[in-house]
Amino acid sequence: MILIVGGYSQGKLAFAKDKFKVDEKSIYDAEFPEEKINGKSVINNFNKWVKAYGKEQSETVSRIEEYIMLNPDCIIISDEIGNGIVPIGEEEREFRERLGRIQIELAKKAKEVYRITCGIGWKIK
Repeated sequence: MILIVGGYSQGKLAFAKDKFKVDEKSIYDAEFPEEKINGKSVINNFNKWVKAYGKEQSETVSRIEEYIMLNPDCIIISDEIGNGIVPIGEEEREFRERLGRIQIELAKKAKEVYRITCGIGWKIK
């Protein structure tokens, strides 16, 4: 599994397509397919999936781990949302905290981790 993170509109998906030669049909937007995908699959907007899934962190991590076991060559792309202004609403702050913790777990398990800024990727693991 490869994890790609960066700010909103920083070119994360374009980086993944270029670097890893991903087929358009293998890109899923804020969803995890239930089946095994032949070849690489990309889960784009992972942060939106986490927010929509709305489960406890352990349930969310279990669902992701199931997918990674079926699709070990997957690429997960997520916005970094923990930088900048702290939201006033408690629910939004809790979401940011949960996403950050999940990203930490994914980074630990990832074979490679990239951070993208201005379309430029830095391999950080």
